[in-house]
This record gives sequence, structure tokens and C-alpha cells, in this order.
Amino acid sequence: GSAARSIPGMPGTRPSAAAAMKRRRFIAAAALGLVPGMPGMLRAAEPVHAMRFSALAPGAALPPEFRPYAFAGQERRTQYDLMADAGLTVLRARAEASTAGIIRDLKVDPATHPLLAWRWKATRIPEKADLRTKAGDDYAARLYVTFDLRLATLPFGERFGVTLARIIYGEDVPSAALCYVWASNAEVGTIAPNAYTGRVQMIVVESGAAHLGAWREYQRDIVADYRRAFGAAPPAVSGVVVSTDTDNTAGRAEAYYGDIEFRARPTS
Repeated sequence: GSAARSIPGMPGTRPSAAAAMKRRRFIAAAALGLVPGMPGMLRAAEPVHAMRFSALAPGAALPPEFRPYAFAGQERRTQYDLMADAGLTVLRARAEASTAGIIRDLKVDPATHPLLAWRWKATRIPEKADLRTKAGDDYAARLYVTFDLRLATLPFGERFGVTLARIIYGEDVPSAALCYVWASNAEVGTIAPNAYTGRVQMIVVESGAAHLGAWREYQRDIVADYRRAFGAAPPAVSGVVVSTDTDNTAGRAEAYYGDIEFRARPTS
């Protein structure tokens, strides 16, 4: 009988030496990220853009995936608009005895993208703010990271508290969140429960007026921060929120938000 002819890529047949060599070269190129359309296995994962204001036009309306948020019945709301700053589009927030935020719903795996990077600038901070009290719960700039934590995993008291808050304030109240803030007077590095709920943990990354008018850049490990705040590994990220508010102190604040993204850890 005649010998079976080798057909590269067909099961049950032996590829030729040339085909085998070609396949090895293809795999090596893909691993190095040299094949168009194929992610490199050795290349660091691309960042996840949570809020990319620099890709928008100054004066334009915010895209629909950026949802405005304010408590029901809130008469005065913080004003947000896109504007140019040093050649880049940023989000300006102006609060006058007001509160409101911008929400972006998205899913991020902290195991692959544990680093949160952003920049912001404050030009005015609320004078009477106090991290420890409800009456002082105002900030020139806040950045919330919310997590997809199922209520069933919480103790009854905490589960009841979140459920009640959602009835009063709406379904956007998170079951767990880290809130990075530019505080008026709290010490940088402070991690403390929010004055209203322990399900939101406040992390002070900037404080006071020393750096007013200057852009400040940050990179935080949300896995480490979540463990410090809640004593456990974080579930998936469910969204981010920016908020400038002065409703409790009836003061004024102004801040500018640059791009916000989640990054992979650098590879060695």
C-alpha cells in the first residue's frame, strides 16, 4: 500500500519538518507580541481605562457610560464639565454647598489589574470638613472604587445597613468601597470608616492646602488597600465614582480630575 501523505495541521498525521519549524517560529513570535492581532504572552496586560477624559473634547457632553449621580431630593448639585488644561481634556468639578458624582460601571479583576492610577488637582478645599463626623463629610476630591460583594456574604447587621441605605439613597450605594480622598485636615495615610457607613473605607492620599493648584499623581494597590480596610481579598471591581462635595459644611470646593485607569503589575 502507499504511504499516507503528511498534511500540516490535520489530526492523525505527522507535519513536515518545514511545517513544524514554521509553527515553532509562529509560537515564539506570538509570545513576544510580534504577531498582529495576537496578545503577547510575555507582554504586560494593557491598562483598563476607567475614565479617560483626555480622549474627550473640551466643552462636550459626557458620554452615556459616565452616569451623573446625586441623592434624591438634593437641591444643589456639584457641576461637572470637560475643559482643557495644559493641552489635555480633564473633568472640572465645582461645588457650592452641593454634592453629586459621576459613576462609571465596569468590571475589573484585581488579580490581573491591581494597580489604580489617577491624577487630580484641587484649587479650593472645604474649610470645615472633618473625616470623623457626618457634619464634616465633605471633600475637594473623592475617587471611589466599588466592589461586587454579594450582600449574602455580610453579617446580618451590615447587610441590613446596606439594604436600608439603598432604600433611602438608591441602588448605587455599594456593599463595599474604597474611597481615596483629598481631605481638608486628616493625616495622609489615614484609613478609616466613612462617617455614615463602615462599608465605605476612606483612604487619605492628599490633605490640606499645601499642594493646591498642582496636579498630583497616584498609584495605589487596591488589593493591599482592600485587605487593610476590610481584612480580606477583594472581589471584582464593579465601578468607579468621582465626587466633589460640600453639602454638609455648606462650603465651596473646586477640583479637576485627570484620567483614571487600572494597571497590571510590571513584569520583571
